[in-house]
Amino acid sequence: MTHEYTAPGRLDDPAVEPAEVPEPGAVTIVVPTFNESANVRQLLHQITESVPARLPCEVVFVDDSTDDTPRVIEEAAKDCPFPVTVLHRDEPVGGLGGAVVEGMKAAGSDWIVVMDGDCQHPPSLVPELVATGERANAGLVVASRYIEGGSRAGLAGGYRVAVSRGATWLTKALFPRRLHGISDPMSGFFAIRRSDIAADALKPLGYKILLELAVRSRPRTVTEVPFVFQERFAGESKSTAAEGRRFLRHLAGLRTASPLARMVVFGLIGLTGFVPNLAALWAMTGAGLHYLPAEIVANQFGVAWNFLLIEKLLFRERRAHRHWADRTVRFALLANADLVLRIPLIALLVGRFGLAVLPATALALVITFVLRFVGTEALVYLPRRSRSRTARSTA
Repeated sequence: MTHEYTAPGRLDDPAVEPAEVPEPGAVTIVVPTFNESANVRQLLHQITESVPARLPCEVVFVDDSTDDTPRVIEEAAKDCPFPVTVLHRDEPVGGLGGAVVEGMKAAGSDWIVVMDGDCQHPPSLVPELVATGERANAGLVVASRYIEGGSRAGLAGGYRVAVSRGATWLTKALFPRRLHGISDPMSGFFAIRRSDIAADALKPLGYKILLELAVRSRPRTVTEVPFVFQERFAGESKSTAAEGRRFLRHLAGLRTASPLARMVVFGLIGLTGFVPNLAALWAMTGAGLHYLPAEIVANQFGVAWNFLLIEKLLFRERRAHRHWADRTVRFALLANADLVLRIPLIALLVGRFGLAVLPATALALVITFVLRFVGTEALVYLPRRSRSRTARSTA
């Protein structure tokens, strides 16, 4: 459930005559917050001081806090000359990225600026982000730490600097075309035109929403402006090992969005299954078990290993379509059917088509692999057909 509070400001001031009311805010500043009560008053003060009155503005806080951050925002908003909205989420779906998407949906302006609530992103840059986007007719303007004039000075310690640089290198290596022209895909400070946001295509997970926007709904012309990353005004960084793991899962989900990429990863995961398979076979035959039943049992170790990796890395977003037990049984049946199908297929290729044993075996492996991948997508991780019919009937 989302609770909303809006403080009056210059855009909806009842003292202004209706004929003089300006157009909706030229910029909506979206600020995701999680326990930032010590920072938000200072942030609103900086926005008030930095954003000129000629640039109509509204601020939308999307709050996932467990402290008194919403109350502090509401109190501080009373002194602001612009509307301030607080959307408090009881369930923080999608983490910080999900909060940003909620804020974008609530925005009433053509330009949306996303920034953190800890004062590390200078509000003085907001007018320049919007002006640069207008001059360049761009859809996305990124505040970058890694172009001339920018700096990551506010990153605390060598460890965070190394993590930031490593994450930047990894994302640019994985998405060289989508991130072309973006030197700082890890930036949380950027401006985007509302018309360039494909909200329905977004599947945010964690705190790197710029990466999500750039990959899933690449806006038109992208440009950058330099900025100096500031030190936190108060509190501690929300970057944790858990957020790092979510980031890696997010990367995996983005990289495997296309069927071809999923098939490649599916095959690589399948190759890793040989390790537990052979280890279990060695242990059981070493214990005196006959090799035939040992082969059958050992294969289940490889199947289980593959299933766990596929669940975590490849089809994480689709797991909700079926119960875990249903998915497990279906995957195991498909994996074992692969073995049953391969032998008669090899015999057919050798006996009917005259292929030699080795090329027939290789071709059979390719055919059964493709069938196994297609079957896994269609029978294990796609929504139930009955649900789709029900949804259409209801609509």
